[in-house]
Amino acid sequence: MEKALVVGASGGMGYSVVKELSSRGISVTAFARTRDKLEKLFGNDPNVTIYAGDLFKVEDLEEAAQGVDVIFQAANIPYSEWEMKLLVMMSNIIETAKKHSAKVAFVDNIYAYGRSTGTTVNERTPKNPHTKKGKLRLQVEELIKTSKVPALIAHFPDFYGPNAESSLLNYTLVNVIKNKKASYVGDQSIAREFIYTPDGAKAIVELSLNEEAYGQNWNIPAQEVISGEEIIKTIRDITDYQKGVSTVSKKMIQFLGIFNPQMREAVEMYYLNEEPVVLNGEKYEKLIGPIPHTCYREGLMKTMEYMKKQA
Repeated sequence: MEKALVVGASGGMGYSVVKELSSRGISVTAFARTRDKLEKLFGNDPNVTIYAGDLFKVEDLEEAAQGVDVIFQAANIPYSEWEMKLLVMMSNIIETAKKHSAKVAFVDNIYAYGRSTGTTVNERTPKNPHTKKGKLRLQVEELIKTSKVPALIAHFPDFYGPNAESSLLNYTLVNVIKNKKASYVGDQSIAREFIYTPDGAKAIVELSLNEEAYGQNWNIPAQEVISGEEIIKTIRDITDYQKGVSTVSKKMIQFLGIFNPQMREAVEMYYLNEEPVVLNGEKYEKLIGPIPHTCYREGLMKTMEYMKKQA
């Protein structure tokens, strides 16, 4: 790969994918809507070309994709827009890849798997989504697989890391950084996965460089589960934070949903805080090798250091 396009470059995983590609000397076009944010994130990187465009304008994508070998799809849109726009966005990316004979690497979540099986899920686990958003993600997967575009789909658990501003853990960490009373989404006693975005970026870039990876799904786990209580204890161990951390319950999100359409849409995904889906990464390890892994202590420390610099 000599040149790549990263769609959603100003988001959590997109940012780390751009950084990972650039660190390998690969020329990257960073695509997102807001030029100022792109300039702030990548303006000093000689390997990165900035393109401020609209995912829903195919001409913007086609112009940005000129000469690229792989398109990394790391963009997301608000939950409230998924039903109307998610498949349109994905179709635009697929059509752009076809026009430029580019491969595609999709950053995906775990929604399509549906409820937890009680054990780790692998790529052979039947997908049986019970939520509206899970069913939409499965439709996206079917769209990709019938497109005949060389594509790989990487399933990730929830993110945390540098610039992962929309993540659940960021919601907790942003107030820790301000030394204010913080909140944690979900039962603090339940263990679940959170992947450090630079680890996830390394994993999907490694897959994108291997021809055998295309035409398949890949699970990229965090390698460890951790409870909210353990996260908070780790935060206290590495900082002087002593404020209380309350729990954001499903009922609280339902109440906020009366006034906020985003919260209203988030309610159906709350089950992941109660019945975590944990990924099995054996397939990746057989093809590529060990999954990149940063322990939670180090990942949280680096994430908070990044956040402090941006404050």
